[in-house]
Amino acid sequence: MIGSIKFRRDYRIQFLKQLPGVHVAHIREVLGWRRFIKWRLQMYMLTGNVRRLPLLGVLAQRLSERYDQKRRERLWRQTTEVLLTRCFENTSGGVITFDWVERNSVISVEWIKILIEMAHARKLSVISLPHGDSPHINQLIRRGERHIGPDTVFSNANIFDRLVVPNELCAKRFRPFLDEKKIAVLGSPRFCEEWLAKLPEILPPSPIARSDSRLKVVIFLRKANFTTFWEEVAEVVHMIAEFPGTEIVIKPHTRSGWKQSLTKDETIKRLSNVSIADDQAHSTHLMNWADVIIDLATSVIFEAVRTKKPVLAADYLIAGSSTVAHYMPETELRCRDDVYEKINHFLTHGCDHFYDETHRQHFLNEILDVPNGNVLQRYVALLHESAGKIDRDEDQ
Repeated sequence: MIGSIKFRRDYRIQFLKQLPGVHVAHIREVLGWRRFIKWRLQMYMLTGNVRRLPLLGVLAQRLSERYDQKRRERLWRQTTEVLLTRCFENTSGGVITFDWVERNSVISVEWIKILIEMAHARKLSVISLPHGDSPHINQLIRRGERHIGPDTVFSNANIFDRLVVPNELCAKRFRPFLDEKKIAVLGSPRFCEEWLAKLPEILPPSPIARSDSRLKVVIFLRKANFTTFWEEVAEVVHMIAEFPGTEIVIKPHTRSGWKQSLTKDETIKRLSNVSIADDQAHSTHLMNWADVIIDLATSVIFEAVRTKKPVLAADYLIAGSSTVAHYMPETELRCRDDVYEKINHFLTHGCDHFYDETHRQHFLNEILDVPNGNVLQRYVALLHESAGKIDRDEDQ
């Protein structure tokens, strides 16, 4: 693991650690403190998020000029040799996986390129696996995005032997930059039926207490860098809270919720039937608790669609056009009146029979189960094939 070491406590990682043949380690433990600190500082030097900060950005730029690519390469090769030796020893063949490498990736492409070169020398394949399912149908969704067309932030995917995506909506981002043979569309491992059947077995007990409220509503927020009409989001929260018998839980984005203005709104914090979920309340906990979910275009709610729980796509609150609303128009909120009427309907008539089943099946077939429901088998097959591919290519 190369992110925050706290994620070792995640219930999914804890589950994986128990499986035969699975080992979980943080890169700090593999490299040792001294080499890890050098590796991390050199990584920060090249990270776009750091370079965009006023003072640290200038410092990072100057350091990268002093420690040029040739000098950095020595550390990249040292750390990569330690990692590859630790993981593969003298074995011939195998596969390394990254997630997508794009706009906000905190891992330097400069290091990944060297890792791939050294992996190929050991007859290892390097695969990029998905970390998202494309909750937007449109392109211009973040602050500062004003041009429609191929986005070069996805061009880095060309360095991998294969790029895996869950659906065509994700694939089209990468197609302008990759040979077609490199792209594998395999469906969503996160929201396939096989994994969602396993999830309740490993999910920790829910920290959310049940109550006698008539309508439980969860609102999932996006990261702060996505354009959002926060003033109107607050209006919607207040309006729903005024309906008798409603209860609302707001779930900030896990990685940057503290940046969202809504979580600091004192008028919302004072509402007795509104609470803000913490990190211990996982998305599945919240969806199990909720009667209705309001979404600002997050892929996490695809799980609710799978289980037929009503999702209201609040597209008028964001710059994006959500995938859920595109495939299932009955979910879309176009104005404040829509919110009022939907909530009133659920309180009066209940939450059953919400989806047009033809629309829902179309969504499942196009976004999650591509080309069918045997999703995890396809991922395993691809990894098996990739683990021996370099040997076969050399034989040919």
